[in-house]
Amino acid sequence: MTGSAKGTALRLLAEVGEACLDYQRRTLVNLPCKRIQCDEIWSFVGAKEKNTPEELRGTGERGDCWTWTAICADTKLIPCWHVGPRDAIAATIFLEDLAGRLASRVQLTTDGHRAYLSAVEQAFGWNGVDYAMLVKLYGDGLSRETSRRYSPAECVGTEITPIMGNPDPIHVSTSYAERANLTIRMSSRRYTRLTNGYSKKMQNHLWAISLHFMYYNFCRPHHTLTKANGGIHVTPAMAAGVTDRVWKVGDVLALLG
Repeated sequence: MTGSAKGTALRLLAEVGEACLDYQRRTLVNLPCKRIQCDEIWSFVGAKEKNTPEELRGTGERGDCWTWTAICADTKLIPCWHVGPRDAIAATIFLEDLAGRLASRVQLTTDGHRAYLSAVEQAFGWNGVDYAMLVKLYGDGLSRETSRRYSPAECVGTEITPIMGNPDPIHVSTSYAERANLTIRMSSRRYTRLTNGYSKKMQNHLWAISLHFMYYNFCRPHHTLTKANGGIHVTPAMAAGVTDRVWKVGDVLALLG
């Protein structure tokens, strides 16, 4: 498609992906976010966990892989993410990174994954955030934890559980986070289900998701933000005050120096 060798394209991916990761780590700080939603999206590297050789399980290089994401409900910015297992250690790393990027106290909503309970307290301190869990209830009586199918049962309701602080029930939601995860699946071949486009190496997986978020935050005008601004194109990074313009792909490549 490009006239270039596969190895050349992969090297460019790695170089640009690393530059995007470094740039976002440095600039996505002191953010004016007020409401944050978090979620996790599943993928795998090399092979699914059940097909991974025993000696490679738990190495972080092969098998099931989760991307932890956070999104600002107002600016639609993705302030940080973390790629790793779906356990308490990964949750803590992810949320400590998030806490260090916020300028003030926020309202936080997550799903019912229990790893968040200790991780939120460790990252923000007890009562340092207005935090609630939102658990979806499905028609067959199962939660998402036990109903992981390609076409899950109909969602018939939700349960809101305040954990700390004073979360406003009106803003307890994970809808933006779930929609952002759909955007990942639609935009990145590596996350598409039932294909052979999955990542073969963890490092390339990291660079690819970093590049995706760079494009999402800085280059792609958000429809809701643009409509609210009278039709003038606005990206999440612009809404958060991180930049004053819509970036082009050439601007991203210029990060290589």
